Amino acid sequence: MLKNKSISIRFVSMLCCLALVFTGCSKDDPTSDPTPQEPGNGGGNPNPNPGPTTKVYTVDNITDTYYDVAGVENINNWGPYNVHDPSIIKVGNTYYCYNTDVSFGSEVRPGVQIRKSQNLINWEWVGWVFNSLPSKGKAFIESKGTQAFNSLWAPFVMKVGEEYRLYYSLSSSIGRLSVIGLATSNNPEGPWIEKDLVVTSEADGTVQTNAIDPTVVVSPTGEHWFYYGSAWDGIYKLRLNPQTGLAATVGDKGTRIAQRGFTGNTINGNIEGPEVIFNSETNKYYMFIAYDWLQTKYNVRVGRSDSPEGPFYDYNGLDINTEVDNTPMILAPYRFKGHSGWQGVSHPAVFKDSDNQYYMAHQGRPGENSFFMVLHIRKIHWTEDGWPIVSPERYANVDQNSIASGDLIGKYEQIILGYTVIPGFSEEQRYPDFQNAIDLELKADGTLNSDAGSTWTYDSPWLTLKWSNGFTDKLYVENGRDWENRVGSTILLSGLNNDGTAIWGKKID
Repeated sequence: MLKNKSISIRFVSMLCCLALVFTGCSKDDPTSDPTPQEPGNGGGNPNPNPGPTTKVYTVDNITDTYYDVAGVENINNWGPYNVHDPSIIKVGNTYYCYNTDVSFGSEVRPGVQIRKSQNLINWEWVGWVFNSLPSKGKAFIESKGTQAFNSLWAPFVMKVGEEYRLYYSLSSSIGRLSVIGLATSNNPEGPWIEKDLVVTSEADGTVQTNAIDPTVVVSPTGEHWFYYGSAWDGIYKLRLNPQTGLAATVGDKGTRIAQRGFTGNTINGNIEGPEVIFNSETNKYYMFIAYDWLQTKYNVRVGRSDSPEGPFYDYNGLDINTEVDNTPMILAPYRFKGHSGWQGVSHPAVFKDSDNQYYMAHQGRPGENSFFMVLHIRKIHWTEDGWPIVSPERYANVDQNSIASGDLIGKYEQIILGYTVIPGFSEEQRYPDFQNAIDLELKADGTLNSDAGSTWTYDSPWLTLKWSNGFTDKLYVENGRDWENRVGSTILLSGLNNDGTAIWGKKID
C-alpha cells in the first residue's frame, strides 16, 4: 500500500515514464542524441510490407546491437532482436515467443509480436496476435475519458486442453488506467479471437495495483491462479475460472501477494512482471519478480510457496508481502571483462522443454546502448535445497561433456551479484549498477587464489568454495559458451552462497 501522497505521486511519475518508454519517438540512430528517447510503438498506420526472411541466426552472428535490421522494413529478419517482456511456450518441437510491441529506432504497429524457434537460438518472425488494439480493452479505456496507448505490453501465453490462451496488457497515459484481456486460438500462430477483460484498474482512489503484466499457474488439482501488477500496490493474485480463463468472480481485483521495501518515505524501486510456476520435483510454487527500472537496474528476485495462494517466502524465510526487499536475486546487470555488460535483464519468462529442463527468457540491453533489446535465454538449475539459479551465460546448445575435478583447475572470471539500493524509478535509477567480474583461480592444491585458508572441493555437478572469510559458495558446474570472448565451450559456474547471494563464474584459462 502506498504510504503517503508523495509516494503516490512518485508512482504516477514512474508510470508516465514507462508510458514514454513505449510511446515516445526517437531518431533512426539513437546514438546520435546524447539523451535519446526509447523508440515508440504507436502511429496507427500499418507497417510497410516486410521483405523476405533471409537471415539465419547462430551463436556466431548474434550481436549486442543491430542497426542493420532494426527498422520495421526488416521485421522478418529481427530474429532475437526487439524483444521485450517475452512469454514462451513449447508446442511439439517448436518454441513460440510472444512479446511487447517494441522496435529500436522506428515505430511499430500494435498487436503483440510472435516469433518461433526450433533451437532457442534462431528465431523466425511469425506476425502479430491482433490486427489492431483489442476492441474491449480499447473501449474500456476510452469509456474513462482518454485514449489507450497504441501498443500492447507484456503478454502471457498458455495452453489449456486444445486451446491457446493469450493474456495481454493495455494501458494509458492516466496512471493506473489499464486492462488485462484474453484472446484464444486453436493454433499458436493464430488466428486469435478476443474474448473479454480479466481485470481492470482505474485512477479512482481505490487501493489496487496496475492491471498489467499477467501470468497464470495451474495447480496439480486443476486450479487456475492469475497474478499481475506493476508498482502501486505490488503484485496481486486472483482465482480464474479454468473453463473460461476469466476471473472466477466477475469484477474481482484480487489481493496483494508481494510488495517492496522503503527507504525513508520512498519506495526502493518498481516491482512488476511476476512469473509463477509449479515445480513438481520440489512440489513448490515459485514466483519470479522483476525489481527496479526496466532500462537499467532491472533484476530478478524469487519467492516460493507450498500453495498458489501463498504466502511466498524468500531465501531468509521472509514473506515477500512485507515491506522489505527480498532475496535471492538470481539475475542482475552484469559485466564480464572486455565487454560493455548487460543491463535491464528482467521481466522473466520461465518455461521448460520435454526433458524437464527449465529456462528463463528475458530482455537484455547492452551497456554500450541501452535502447537495444535482445532476447536472452538461460538455463535454470536447482540447488540441492530447491532454489532456482540461472546460468551466467546465454543458452548456446553446448554439449554437456563430463567434467572431472582436474578440468576445474585454472583461472576464472567471477561475478558476485551484489546490489545497491537506489530508491525511486527512472529519474533516480539512471545507472545499471553493473556487477563487475573479478579474478578467481582454482589451484591444483585445492586452494583458492593466493589464500591458503580458502579451499575448493568438487562432487559433480557441485563445486564448493569455502572462503576464509566465512562464506561458502555452492556452484553448479556445466559446459557453456563464453559469449564475450566468442569461445564455443568453457566451464560455467552458477549458484548461491550461504548468505543467499548469487555467484557466477566462467573459466578463461
